Amino acid sequence: MRVLGIESSCDETAAAIVEDGISVIASEVASQVDIHARYGGVVPEVASRQHLLSVAPVVAKCLDGAAMKLAEIDAVAVTCGPGLAGSLLVGVNFAKALAMALDKPLIGINHLEGHIYANWLTGSVPEFPALALIVSGGHTDLVLMRGHGDYRLVGRTRDDAAGEAFDKAARLLNLGYPGGPAVEKAAGLGKPTLRLPRSIIRGSFDFSFSGLKTALYRLAETGQIDSPNDAAASFQEAVVGILVKRTIAAAEELGVRQILVAGGVAANSRLRQKFLADSPLPVLIPPLRLCTDNAAIIAGCGCFHLAKGERSGLDLDVYPSLPFASISPN
Repeated sequence: MRVLGIESSCDETAAAIVEDGISVIASEVASQVDIHARYGGVVPEVASRQHLLSVAPVVAKCLDGAAMKLAEIDAVAVTCGPGLAGSLLVGVNFAKALAMALDKPLIGINHLEGHIYANWLTGSVPEFPALALIVSGGHTDLVLMRGHGDYRLVGRTRDDAAGEAFDKAARLLNLGYPGGPAVEKAAGLGKPTLRLPRSIIRGSFDFSFSGLKTALYRLAETGQIDSPNDAAASFQEAVVGILVKRTIAAAEELGVRQILVAGGVAANSRLRQKFLADSPLPVLIPPLRLCTDNAAIIAGCGCFHLAKGERSGLDLDVYPSLPFASISPN
C-alpha cells in the first residue's frame, strides 16, 4: 500500500509517499522559517497564504522524487488537526480534491498520532505496550499505546508545553528564532551553572514548566544572568531532566516494554542523549528529519488506518484544537 501524505498544520508544507507504513519512498518539506523569523513567531495568515503557494509544487516534487504518477497512489492521508485553522484548510481541501479526482480513499490524521508513527519509519518495529512521549511546541503528552489505535492519555502538561517553554526562554535570553534550536545551540556553548526548579506533580504523570520559566525570568529581571549560554544550558538541562524522569517513572509504573519519543523537541540532542543513558527500558527515537513536522509521519500513520479499513468522507473538516484521538472514520 502506497499512501500520499500531506501536512500543513503550521508553517511547513510537506508531502511524502510511504509504503506499508514503514518505508519512506519520497519526502519533501517546504519550510517557512525564514519568512516568520522576522516576526519572532508564526503569523497564521501569512502561513496559510504560503501553503496555498507551496502545496501543489511540493506534491509534484515528491512524486518526481518517487518516480511515480498520481494514479499509482493507493490513498491520500492528510493532517486535519490540531493546528492553525487556515493552514489546515489548505492541506485538507487539497487532499480532498486529489482523493475525489483520483477516486482514491481519503483519511484524516491527527497530527499528534502521526508523530508517534514516526517510530515505525526507523527500521525498527516498536513493541506493545509502549509509552509514547509526544513533545513539541504545542504539546507535551504521555500516551500509553497498547496497540494500533489503542491509546490512553496518562499525562500531559498543565501549563506550557516543553517546546513553548524553550521558545519563551529563547526570547527572554535574546537567542533568536526558532527557540528550540536556538536554546540548544547556546547551551552547547555554556554550562548548566544556574539552579532552576524542576516541578514534580505528585500522584500524577503530568508536567509543569511555568515555574521553571518564571524562575528564569526572575533571574534575568534581577540581573543574575551573566552568561546567556550558561542560562540556556541550565534551562535545557532542567526541561530535559523533567521530561526524562517523569517518562521513565511512568513507563516503569505502567509496565510497558518500550518508550517511544516523538515530536519536534525530540530533535534536541541533550534529550536524546539523556533518554538513552538513563532509561532502563528500550527507547526508540526517530531520526531528526522525522521529528519536526513532515508528511512521512502522516502517510505512515495513514497506512495503518487504511489497513484496518478506515476511511474519511469528503466532508472531512479541520479541527484546530483536536485532542489526542484518531479522527473517527465515516
